Amino acid sequence: MKILDRYLIKQYLQTIFFGIFAFSFLFVIIDVMENLDDFIDQNVPYHIVFHYYLVFMPEMIKMMTPVAVLFGALFTIGKASNLSELTAIKASGVSIYRFMLPFLITTFFISMFSIYFSGYVVPKANQTKRDIGMKYLNRRQYYGENNLFFQDSKTRIVNISYFDDSRNQANRISIQNFAKNDPTKMVSRIDAIKMVYDSTKQDWTAYNGIARTFYADSQKADYFKKRKINNLNFNPRDLAKKQQRPEDMNLSELKDLIATQKRTGSDPTSAKIEYYSRFSFPMASLIVVLFGLTISANKRKGTVAGQIGFNILATFIYLVFMKVSQAFGKNGALDPLLTAWAANLLFLIAALVNLPRVRQ
Repeated sequence: MKILDRYLIKQYLQTIFFGIFAFSFLFVIIDVMENLDDFIDQNVPYHIVFHYYLVFMPEMIKMMTPVAVLFGALFTIGKASNLSELTAIKASGVSIYRFMLPFLITTFFISMFSIYFSGYVVPKANQTKRDIGMKYLNRRQYYGENNLFFQDSKTRIVNISYFDDSRNQANRISIQNFAKNDPTKMVSRIDAIKMVYDSTKQDWTAYNGIARTFYADSQKADYFKKRKINNLNFNPRDLAKKQQRPEDMNLSELKDLIATQKRTGSDPTSAKIEYYSRFSFPMASLIVVLFGLTISANKRKGTVAGQIGFNILATFIYLVFMKVSQAFGKNGALDPLLTAWAANLLFLIAALVNLPRVRQ
């Protein structure tokens, strides 16, 4: 590594860290102003408030990293240009492509780290933040916890009013079985007040319920106080996962969720989009830096601040486009993989088109 590369990388990383801190701190301040009344009304202790915003930071860092890396690259180039360092570098025979190389390599490693960060650190922090909100701010978790409704197999639907994970107990349950050749025809149904999981025997036992069997022109009802149910394909751990939002799952949990939804015949589109986005969004840093450098490398009229403002605007347009494409993907209009990578592909094409036009 040349002295010039080390110098550029050092300046670049310093600006990135400053940008991440500044942008994240700004959003934290905005959130504090929005939630200050809730913290005061609920008498939340100071250390809990501090913990809440400590686990709030990873999500902000993830969202602001593409903006910060672009800001860092353009600010470093602008500073080098103002100090005539860029002119000296070009005069020494270094091409603009070679000059861009340290920024792209550094950003590539940042993107690789971001995949792990957004795939494992951010989901855990988001879940902790949500738990604090539920416990201290009386915010209900709207994804799951109450009224679990899912396919246990292609012919079985399970409904659980409430699952108590501390007791491994499902309350007010309904298990409906349908015919293999006619998914609209119910062949049997079990309704019970509760169902408890035995971790030793690894089976479920239903209490105080009724089992119905449906025939062509009649039905049979069997009331019971206790009944073992051995053919279910889920356990308390699976129910706990179903109570999680996909945004709060790590990469491994998302992969398992997709496999489970495929096995049970459920639609895995939303989970697939979330899974692929864990890879595509971290790579956005590399894409937007390449896009920004190809534009800023051409000497144009206007200030450095103007170019930085233009490229940061482009980054936010990227984020908006990403959210719009996700909406189309979740509605089934786009393939999940294409949905996650659509914004990256669009900006990559724009960067590659502009790359040959870069002035040496």
